[in-house]
Amino acid sequence: MRGSGRREFLKAAAVLPGTMSGRRTAEGRAQEVDAVFAAGEALDSLDYALARNRAVRPARSFSARTRSEALEWQRRLRRRLAELVGGFPAERCPLRARTIKGEQLEGYRRKQVLFWSRPELEVFGYLLIPDRFAGPGPAMICLPGHGRGVDDIVGIDRDGRQRKRYGGYQNDFALQCVEHGVAALAIEQLGFGHRRDAAARKASAERSSCQPAAGSALLLGETMVGWRSWDVMRAVDYLQTRSEIDRARIGCMGISGGGTVTLYAAALEPRIKLAWLSGSFCTFRDSIYSINHCIDNYVPGILKVAEAADVAGLVAPRPFFVENGEEDPIFPVAGTRAAYAHLVEIYRAFGSEASLGLEVFAGKHEFWGKQGFEFVRAHL
Repeated sequence: MRGSGRREFLKAAAVLPGTMSGRRTAEGRAQEVDAVFAAGEALDSLDYALARNRAVRPARSFSARTRSEALEWQRRLRRRLAELVGGFPAERCPLRARTIKGEQLEGYRRKQVLFWSRPELEVFGYLLIPDRFAGPGPAMICLPGHGRGVDDIVGIDRDGRQRKRYGGYQNDFALQCVEHGVAALAIEQLGFGHRRDAAARKASAERSSCQPAAGSALLLGETMVGWRSWDVMRAVDYLQTRSEIDRARIGCMGISGGGTVTLYAAALEPRIKLAWLSGSFCTFRDSIYSINHCIDNYVPGILKVAEAADVAGLVAPRPFFVENGEEDPIFPVAGTRAAYAHLVEIYRAFGSEASLGLEVFAGKHEFWGKQGFEFVRAHL
């Protein structure tokens, strides 16, 4: 048992709680709690969760031996996955897209755009077009992780000014797309930045409204992953209306929570030509199952159906790239390597191992982008 060493230590070191003027001190109370833990044999919540995980055998885990079997596996898992994330609208509402501001910046044009995802919901984003863009050309849908939202991947600092150099853990990766000659549609994820509730907007620039929004989705039998993935699907619809964009060369990328949505959106939306996950691809067991994460990462029942690599396998044979820091504390690299190894097996069944890429870099939870843009240039 994972906690047995600590428990034996506590049993040996347990002392009675101290008192001060007849009142229990905080230290004494902590010692009492530790003594109770030491006396027990099965009190650790994480030990219990990990034991449950070891007993789980995902019903749709990949086991196909031929390409035809793999295609049938994809069909069944994709249908089940759509159900798990809460399903999608039966009909697409009109986009009613509009540009609310346009400006010329150094080397590219930036437009603030709005379009409707659902009858009750709009999406905000920045469309970035390089000056030397030979349209129709490739585009990446760019999804920020937790933080200040989409402004933090297009180079806008806290004061609303344009940064002189890449910054933050996300390193303005939408701008890096532009630098590499790829158009970028950087959309605000629901609950971040420009799409937060009033309480979050009053609190701080970094405060998200993932809670209670993601909790609200769960009460409806839906998920924030599903809500955000549908926004990405509508972003594909929007890009396919733009004359500058090649409708067959649209990819999706994101870091952290943005990578999570990229995973599900690419798995469920075959029009996404290429997926790039930064600081987000890991076994469920080694990351969101056993490390504290925002509620927006969770899909009820997913572990009884598939692991993360199986979800990624729905992207096959389309190009799929992963990057992860060696010291990422919330998406541990060992789990990244394990998930990627399983994904290689799936792509091998499609004869498309050359469509995979992995870069592990010396860093923590941050966007890297060294081999990734070479991968995009080769495959998009």
